[in-house]
Amino acid sequence: MHIDLNSCFATIEQQANPFLRGKPVAVAAFTSPGGCILAASVEAKRLGIKTGMRVREGRKIYSGLMVLPPDPWKYRGVHLKLRQIVSEYTVSFTPKSIDEFVLDMKDSPRLGVRSMEAVAEEIKDRIKREVGDWLTVSVGIAPNRYLAKIAVGLHKPDGLSRIDKDNFLDIYSRLKLTDLTGIKERNAARLSSVGIYTVLDFYSAALWRLKAAFHSINSLYWHARLRGFEVDDIGFGRRSYGNSVALGANLRRTDELSPVLARLTEKMCGRLRRAKYKASGIHLAIVYKDGTWWHRGRLLNRSLFDSRDIFRAAFRLLSASPSGENKGKNVLNLAVSCFNLVNADTTQLEIFSDAEKKNRLVQAQDDINEKWGDFTVGFARSFAGAPKVLDRIAFGGVKELEEFTLKH
Repeated sequence: MHIDLNSCFATIEQQANPFLRGKPVAVAAFTSPGGCILAASVEAKRLGIKTGMRVREGRKIYSGLMVLPPDPWKYRGVHLKLRQIVSEYTVSFTPKSIDEFVLDMKDSPRLGVRSMEAVAEEIKDRIKREVGDWLTVSVGIAPNRYLAKIAVGLHKPDGLSRIDKDNFLDIYSRLKLTDLTGIKERNAARLSSVGIYTVLDFYSAALWRLKAAFHSINSLYWHARLRGFEVDDIGFGRRSYGNSVALGANLRRTDELSPVLARLTEKMCGRLRRAKYKASGIHLAIVYKDGTWWHRGRLLNRSLFDSRDIFRAAFRLLSASPSGENKGKNVLNLAVSCFNLVNADTTQLEIFSDAEKKNRLVQAQDDINEKWGDFTVGFARSFAGAPKVLDRIAFGGVKELEEFTLKH
């Protein structure tokens, strides 16, 4: 069973403020004309306003569009309430993003002799009663999680759809290739190159034909997915952590950018430590407002966990960038990430500093921030970057949602 909260951010805003209900509403990263729309209400979507549009584009479609800034803690609060409800139906559930859950119902204590549809209706009703009467979810039911997600999109909003052995051919006949999650223009072109033009063609194609299209193990995965076999219930270890920010102000010099980089680094390192990792690689990417870009990564000589140490490594990359050379190019986007993750259970001794003392200090800092709120304490330079690095929700950040739930 796949559960998807319809028009998540916008609907939650309408739930919180009854005066917004029934009206076209959008939540945007920035409410200025160039801001990107993150979520459009059901009413706005009916007018043609979509996620990814600029605010100015949305207002060209409907001049009365109400645009709100994001309120991440409000959305996280709803996520936790939804999580509590679904956890009562199965222990085998996965948050796919802040507004989506996948439930493996085969061992559900709530299923019994009832149908999956009856359980889904009960969940939908409980969400309205216990979370918010304006909130609606679409539910998809299928033999595997991939087809359950496809079923979610068949009747939005507030839909309930099933794909099974009795109706899958009829449903496939009504879908376009690009309606399938993971099949966009490029993959559709690959399929058409071997004579596959429809979803029914895709389903009926022999494995050798799919191999000719994808040239990878993906051919086998697609062959299995469309036949209802589960191939997506596989967990892989985390490969990196990162944060980025779009800068509205004209910042170009190292001294202007370093507090922003410090804030991004501290956010990244907090997540890194909560997941019990260290990192021995650092990467910095910069996109400039003239359309050019620069990036560089490097391996470090040891695994790091302290925000200050990782910032020093990131700052050296910043100093080597065109911004570090003070060429006068205004920065549009700044992104930092760490990679080469290792388990943090062991502390590597250092020659010139007391690693165990540093570990205790960082742990004390994390304990204070966990009790009193993020960034209650931190290193001073990152606080100067706080006005530029706002709290955001990461779409599809399953690991971040798990860390957030464990923390709260």
